[in-house]
Amino acid sequence: MSDKTIDCVVCGSCVVDMLVKPVPLESAIGGGRLIHVDPIQISTGGIVSNSGIAMTRLDMRTAAFTYVGNDAWGPMLRQRYSEEGMDASRVMTHPTGATSTTAVLIDPSGERSFAHCVGATKLMNKQLYLDNLDLFARSRMTLIGYYSMMPNLQDDLAEVLAAIRGVGCQTALDAAGDGGGMQPLDRILPHLDVYCPSHGEAEHQTGESDPKKIIDAFRACGAPGLVGVKLGSDGAMLSPAAERYIKIDAIKPPGDVLDTTGAGDSFYAGLLTGLLRGMDAAEAGRLAAATGSCCVTGFGATAGLRGYNETAQLAGIAG
Repeated sequence: MSDKTIDCVVCGSCVVDMLVKPVPLESAIGGGRLIHVDPIQISTGGIVSNSGIAMTRLDMRTAAFTYVGNDAWGPMLRQRYSEEGMDASRVMTHPTGATSTTAVLIDPSGERSFAHCVGATKLMNKQLYLDNLDLFARSRMTLIGYYSMMPNLQDDLAEVLAAIRGVGCQTALDAAGDGGGMQPLDRILPHLDVYCPSHGEAEHQTGESDPKKIIDAFRACGAPGLVGVKLGSDGAMLSPAAERYIKIDAIKPPGDVLDTTGAGDSFYAGLLTGLLRGMDAAEAGRLAAATGSCCVTGFGATAGLRGYNETAQLAGIAG
């Protein structure tokens, strides 16, 4: 493994979030109004930021692979990743697309509405991945997100994943939104080493609500590796092999729950970290649950994250 200088390349969605609160959302804002709010905060979002930073906090060597725009937000994201210890050398500037940005409007109860520009990340395509296979050859794992939100890549994702595995890198995929459908996911699953969507995403994909039946539906498409379903406050169900199911209980957060943003991405980061450290599915699942529970104790997707030893202790795993 001496040629593997990276533990995980995190690919796809990276977002600059502008958090605006409090904003009354129970009625239309309308035109011409001035709303007095708290200082507007700038945070990072998307799987590259959320899972990548979480894995770095857990002592993993991570690299970002994504597009930003030729605007003020791109350098800010690169600086943020570098400060966290992520390799940002493949955060590439797209010549015409904008950096992905979101205005997050938060009411006094914590309810949120979003104004989102998808931006340059949706322009990532098959050729971009194939042109950068040297990066994946140096990595043990890659995590790509989000399925159902990659219009220029989704139909080619099976081929891309096969190429990444061909250079000796394991593959993982996360979903978002409503989760999309089983096509082309049915062609993608045989090329994944890890797939663990949320229950809502998985239910939309499979038409099943029972976690075991969801996992069986993924297996029926040829999913060979670790398959699971994130169940929010109920933990998760993981399956390391056909007809094997492991219930992962939720772990009590080490503080007040302030914000659930990024909890699913943090769970995934903990899961992959555990697997890369040689843990079995049950231990990796507990580390994942602990990482997600840390996440919700801070505002934004990364403020509540802890280091590996503290997170492992919360999970009941030796540091």
